[in-house]
Amino acid sequence: MSRLLLVRHGQSTWNASGHWQGQADPPLTDLGHDQAAAAALRIVELLGSVDAVRASDLERAHHTARAIAAPHGLGVATDPRMRERDAGPWTGLTRAEIDERFPGFLDSGERPDGYETDEALSERALAALHDFADELAGGTGVFVTHGGVIVTLETVHGAERVNIANLGARWIERGPDGTFTLGERVALVP
Repeated sequence: MSRLLLVRHGQSTWNASGHWQGQADPPLTDLGHDQAAAAALRIVELLGSVDAVRASDLERAHHTARAIAAPHGLGVATDPRMRERDAGPWTGLTRAEIDERFPGFLDSGERPDGYETDEALSERALAALHDFADELAGGTGVFVTHGGVIVTLETVHGAERVNIANLGARWIERGPDGTFTLGERVALVP
């Protein structure tokens, strides 16, 4: 059985300003850098060591992953399949701007053309996680990704849709039959 800890990246500049990022690539804030360093220490406390660390290829996730990998002497491979959801025309907008340009969409759950569906997102992310679990061959790994990815994977596996904080994480395990099961959520920073 392979154990994977899915970790949301540290705070980005767009998280701080309230802009929807999607697949845009803003960097971490100073707080985000501090969160990544604190999460790295917390993972060492929780696990001792990990066998591998992977990340989305977006900088906010890749930088967080490099901080987490450092105490273990590991490099970080990236996988674009674990990028955040493509937010289409909402990329770069604040919630107020979305409400103004797309009245009622947020409240109703409606999404504009170009906004990546849960099905498409979960399909690409699950493929990446299966490949990572194959590489781990029964070991423990950390995959730094994005809030939309984690929440979508949770809902696909029957969990309620609840946002996840920066440096929040979710355990998943892949059993011998190749299926993933959800473990607990973990807060890596206060």
